[in-house]
Amino acid sequence: MIETELSRCVASFYPGAIGVTGAAKLSGGASQETWTFDIVHASGNVGAILRRAPPGYSASPSPSRAPGLEAEAVLMQLAYDAGLPSPRVLHVLKPEEGLGRGFIMVRVEGETIARKILRDEEFARARPILARQLGKIAAGIHSLPEAKLPKLRSNSTTTEIADLAREYRSTNWPRPVFELALRWLADHDPGPSRETTLVHGDFRNGNLIIGPDGVRAVLDWEIAHLGDPMEDLGWICVNSWRFGEIDKPVGGFGTREDLFAGYEEAGRRVDSDRVMFWEVMGTLRWGIMCGRMMQRFRNAPDHPMEQAVIGRRPSETEIDLLRLLAPRGK
Repeated sequence: MIETELSRCVASFYPGAIGVTGAAKLSGGASQETWTFDIVHASGNVGAILRRAPPGYSASPSPSRAPGLEAEAVLMQLAYDAGLPSPRVLHVLKPEEGLGRGFIMVRVEGETIARKILRDEEFARARPILARQLGKIAAGIHSLPEAKLPKLRSNSTTTEIADLAREYRSTNWPRPVFELALRWLADHDPGPSRETTLVHGDFRNGNLIIGPDGVRAVLDWEIAHLGDPMEDLGWICVNSWRFGEIDKPVGGFGTREDLFAGYEEAGRRVDSDRVMFWEVMGTLRWGIMCGRMMQRFRNAPDHPMEQAVIGRRPSETEIDLLRLLAPRGK
């Protein structure tokens, strides 16, 4: 069924396309559907990806944070045009095409599964260079001109603390460690950033396509916004994105020093204190998101099983928060 709809859609924007083949839904993803397929063309098939919102399901675990799939497509294309590793967007879906909300992009070959990236021999040469590469890529994202960006929400440390407190209390699931973290964040709020830039919002291992040569694409721009650029650097250091390699704080494969060096080599400045603040904030944010996913799954068991799997993880973030907030000796 979906191949028929995709064939009609592709024929409308891709000259010479005669259909699609091999459409298959990829596993993973708690909020969006991802389909892989090939565009059939006389000069050779073209690998493509459909990214769309599941029918009847809101676009994000935190819908108020999401700018929408159309804006996500614009951001990915801006990144591609700026020479950053991002898939080229081919088409934004229209209502009359019967495929829902989303977009079609060129398929980038590589690996996204963190366990393989962190352990397989195929990526052994890439792992030592990934943190510095990602520092440079983050700097490129933060340098994209605001005038070309779609309409995005603005965020700050203070508004994020308030939003997280509201989301946490809406779960009606008391967790003393989360209360402690909220109090710590309020007491250590560094205030407005010296600059406001585009923030990817989910810049981490798991949202990257990696090859033996390093980073090939940054994915999942669904919660991009305007804010403190140090947020992205703090988020990628959250322990949940190390996938067991806890001694390598950047994605389980690198050091903060390499991440920061890459960022500064690209002409931008790192504020390590703000990065640490955002790492605490990000750890708490993920814990609250996990709790909300479990509630959503309990209220509607037909939601994706990934929500139940993720929903069991708030206790892990409690341990991470206690480690982050523990007093450090001089």
